[in-house]
Amino acid sequence: MSDTIFGKIIRREIPADIVYEDDDLIAFKDISPQAPVHVLFVPKTPIATLNDVTPGHAELVGKMILAAAAYAKRQGFADNGYRCVINCNSHGGQTVFQLHLHLLGGAPLHGGFA
Repeated sequence: MSDTIFGKIIRREIPADIVYEDDDLIAFKDISPQAPVHVLFVPKTPIATLNDVTPGHAELVGKMILAAAAYAKRQGFADNGYRCVINCNSHGGQTVFQLHLHLLGGAPLHGGFA
């Protein structure tokens, strides 16, 4: 695992409010939430950016999306709607260079795209 803050969370070197974990993924609450629910879903495989995803990562990326959708359903806000975002590189807003998905929900979200 990489030496990013997310790698340190996966290795339990720093604390996080972990809400989901399996052999491939970990999910925890964002420390600077942009919505009432803001959870990060992170693969345990080191992948720096979305640009670094290969066809061999398709199942892993699919698991990340499915885990986020399942969490939204379990928490009761899926029917009202939510947003999943993957930022890529600095112009895309990525600040931690380990692939991760932001799940945002729990209230109406503004500024979305059609």
